Amino acid sequence: MASSVYVAFLRGINVGGNNMVSMKALKEAFERAGFADVSTYINSGNVLFRSKATDARRLERKIDDLLTAGFGLTGKTVVRNQAEMEQLLKTIEKTWRPDPDWRYNVIFLRHAIDNPGVVKDLAAKPEIERVVYCPGTLLWSARADGFARSAMVKLSARPLYREMTVRNLNTTTKVLQLMRRMNDAGASR
Repeated sequence: MASSVYVAFLRGINVGGNNMVSMKALKEAFERAGFADVSTYINSGNVLFRSKATDARRLERKIDDLLTAGFGLTGKTVVRNQAEMEQLLKTIEKTWRPDPDWRYNVIFLRHAIDNPGVVKDLAAKPEIERVVYCPGTLLWSARADGFARSAMVKLSARPLYREMTVRNLNTTTKVLQLMRRMNDAGASR
């Protein structure tokens, strides 16, 4: 059985001086847990790896347990495979036309809240922000001059926030590029 390329987006790692974890220690913990070709991208909890497992929810539970046992963290992980990330990028390209006056974030949803109805729960302010549902994610954009008044700023205080993790557009795009390289490297073996 061939292995697949995945990314684990770890929620709340190394943010604001909290939940500090060395990327080297994180990589080693993933390797000890049986994941292959493990690498990290930037210091905010983006871990790329290979696994023969096909159930992303099971992988999330395994990684959550690894984080609790090895680092005392209780955050919730979001795992995506390369196909899901490819589809996400296609949706982003159809949805967003980058504008320097806007900020762009991808909100990765855990399965418990992954449904189009989550958009209504956010109570976005259409005059300054837009939220588009894409399976597994929300594409959130806001005018830079209205960011401080956006619904996104208040989201972190809500229980719903514990079921998601946020990455900016550049990080999301770079992670997919790295996944493609891993896949190409694996195919050439």
